[in-house]
This record gives sequence, structure tokens and C-alpha cells, in this order.
Amino acid sequence: MGYDIERFVGYVNEGLLCSICRDVLEDPLQAPCEHAFCTACIHGWLVHHSNCPEDRQMIDVSLLRPLYRYMKNDLNRLQLHCRNREYGCEMVCSLESIDRHERECEYSQIPCSNAGCTVQIERRNLDGHLAVCEYRSRECPNGCGYTILSAEDTQHNCVAELRTELELLRSEMICRVEEAKHEMESRLDSQRRHMVQKESILQNEIEELKSQMSRMMSDVRSLMAAERQHRQELEQAELEKREL
Repeated sequence: MGYDIERFVGYVNEGLLCSICRDVLEDPLQAPCEHAFCTACIHGWLVHHSNCPEDRQMIDVSLLRPLYRYMKNDLNRLQLHCRNREYGCEMVCSLESIDRHERECEYSQIPCSNAGCTVQIERRNLDGHLAVCEYRSRECPNGCGYTILSAEDTQHNCVAELRTELELLRSEMICRVEEAKHEMESRLDSQRRHMVQKESILQNEIEELKSQMSRMMSDVRSLMAAERQHRQELEQAELEKREL
């Protein structure tokens, strides 16, 4: 549905009226035949029809396009009253900015934010209503800290509420301790596995070093034996030389 034409100040061009609801175009779309419609109106029409409601030419949703820019500009410049005029708002602004104004309008009827309260009240009076609303929340006047949400809550048992709160705190503390315990155990297990893995790696490295050391000792003994053999051969050669 479009904007009620009675809200507008001055003359409204016929081309800016929806061909279906005959109100001023809201979120407009244009058919190939250049007739314009509110988006909601033309979509509802095409559910049961397949032609333009003005000239009966065949149209499809896929053929609908945004309004021509010059028409869109003319539409946005139209001046109209706030929808809260009946409640006292005297604002007149352009169609382009009316939605922003109405979202913030002090005369808008909005629901009370307290759970259970069904009162609709002007935004400008909301704070005053919240201060006296019977559904407003407040702390127990006896000092137990209980949040009173309704008139029935004023007769609550402070001792029982404190016990309940204490049990909740105790349960929460136990849960936190258990969580900390599990987390610590998990960390210890992880560190233990890491240490075992590291120990295994170090043990392998030690065994490899021992193996290398054994090979080196074997090589040294072989070299020493070769050296003795070479020395004996030299001594034998020296004796043969002397005999000659």
C-alpha cells in the first residue's frame, strides 16, 4: 500500500500515484508500459493476474524496473505530514526523510519495555511511565538483593532467596573448581606426553652417539694396529739394510 494522499501538502502529480491503490507510490516499481505501482501492490496483483491493471498489457515480475530517476526525484521532494499528526506532531518534511523522522518521532506510540506490560505510550512519555510502571524491576527494600519484577514478588521470602542464591554460588564455584581441575590435569597430561616423547628422542640420540663412539673406537684400534704393523715393517727393513 502507498502513502495516504491526504497526508501530502500541495498538489501531487497523477504520475506519482500507484495505479492499483491510488495512493502516493511507496517503494515504487515500473512496468514496461511505464505505469508505476507500489512494490507490495503489484506483487499482490501478479499473484492472480499476468497483465497491467491499467492497460491490460502482459507483464511479468522479471520485467518490473525501478522508477525513472526524474520521477524518483519528484517523488522524494513531496512534502507530507508525520503519521503521528493526530497525536500532536506538527512536523512536515520530504518523503525522502519521513521514515527517518518517524523512527525518532517523540509522538510515536511504542510499547513499554518492561516484560509483562502491554501499555503503548508516546516515546516522549516513556521515561515517566517506566518510573511508575507496575512491571518495572527494582531491588527488595529489605536489602537481600532480590529483583522484584511484579507486585506479587514484594512478599517473597528473603531468607529463602538468600539460601537459593548461596546454593547457586556454591554450585557455580564447584563447577569452576572442577573445570580448573580438569584443565590442569589436561595440561599435565599434555606436558607428560611431551616429556615422554622428548625422553624417547633423547634416548635415541644417546644410542646413536654410543654407536658412533663405538665405530670411532674401532677405527682408532684399527689405525693403531696398522701403525704397529708399519713400524715393524720399517724395523725389519732397517735390519735387512744393515745386513746388506
